[in-house]
Amino acid sequence: MTHPSPNSGDARDDHTGRFVTQPNGHRTPLSPHMSIWRWHVTMTASILFRATIIAATVGAVILIGWLAALAFGPEVYACVSQCAASPLGLFVGFGLTVVLFSFILNGARHLTNDTGRGLTLKSAVLLSNIAVWAPVPLAVLFWVLLFTTGRVSL
Repeated sequence: MTHPSPNSGDARDDHTGRFVTQPNGHRTPLSPHMSIWRWHVTMTASILFRATIIAATVGAVILIGWLAALAFGPEVYACVSQCAASPLGLFVGFGLTVVLFSFILNGARHLTNDTGRGLTLKSAVLLSNIAVWAPVPLAVLFWVLLFTTGRVSL
């Protein structure tokens, strides 16, 4: 299979700006996203999944701090528990709950795709919408249950 030379034909004579000269001197066309690509929910799901991984790392650091507080004794643990029960601590806990649900839903989306399912446009959009929009309502439901059962209070 032969490929056309990037220096042949209309690439060299192009005055429309559709081709760029690379550092090695070759003329190549611009990427399609520069002219025709549009934002899509699957891109949002992909970016949020990466942000979820970063936020889960922060949650892991918080978990390690909580375990360290356990190791340092009851006084330190009481201080950490008091911080976790503050409005800021509850807000961080809610955020980490959103991260957990997002991680689970995006992981399920990836697992489904890895089996070869969910790769049509319709199913990819559906799975991406679930992964993007469902974590917040699930986290709200979870925290409502925590407050109504008395597990957490202000």
